[in-house]
Amino acid sequence: MNISIKSPDELEKMRVAGKLAAEVLEMIAPHVIAGVSTGELDRLCHEHITIKQQAISACLNYGPSDNPFPKSVCISINEVVCHGIPTESRILKNGDIVNIDVTVIKDGYFGDTSKMFIVGDGSILANRLCKVTQESLYRAIEIIKPGIRLNQIGATIQPIAEAQGFSVVRDFCGHGIGNVFHESPQVLHYKADDGGVILKPGMTFTIEPMLNAGDHRVRIMKDGWTVKTKDRSLSAQYEHTLAVTETGCEVFTLRSEEDFPTIITH
Repeated sequence: MNISIKSPDELEKMRVAGKLAAEVLEMIAPHVIAGVSTGELDRLCHEHITIKQQAISACLNYGPSDNPFPKSVCISINEVVCHGIPTESRILKNGDIVNIDVTVIKDGYFGDTSKMFIVGDGSILANRLCKVTQESLYRAIEIIKPGIRLNQIGATIQPIAEAQGFSVVRDFCGHGIGNVFHESPQVLHYKADDGGVILKPGMTFTIEPMLNAGDHRVRIMKDGWTVKTKDRSLSAQYEHTLAVTETGCEVFTLRSEEDFPTIITH
């Protein structure tokens, strides 16, 4: 497995791209309300990325040439696990839980992040699912340092999810990232074999646990992108891009609202 080690210059470019991706989620937050279409949210994100940030959306036209992703961000609601396609016809309503997944390219480097929004008054289950999913991401980030096995990430997340009666999606994972959107290694969110990968300074990747309120199994819709829980249970996801440092890790996509350190030192 060829895992790239980023130079200080590359890390600085990723730091910038990550900050821009986080900024998009901060910008869109006041607009995630009942009555707005996911198409409108996508339009606002696209304009912010391309006009204000003078950057590129990595999602727009990503994928196979015969079925590229048609929008600038992924918006996944309720039982949609990931890769939801924004449309003008999908109107948010009170109680919806919404994941917005943003990937920005700036100066050739990628910043990838997502978070959950709860429209109005979410159910007790919805609020708990979102809270536990975010907490599992934080607990996984806290262990990152040189010398640990990659599979400790999944070994940290899975017990947190299952202790609350939730399941971890197996079919999608985090990934290495840099001047390529998806590169090695794959970052699994459940305990599994990692091929013996040991974390080293300069490695950069995403951690993006997807937790379901029901069974972990998923299905892909006819559009070739939208992924839903097989049992139609609620699903939540949070994602950050980070780098392994000499003494711990640095989170590139932290938002100002988060009570969590940008740099973790062990």
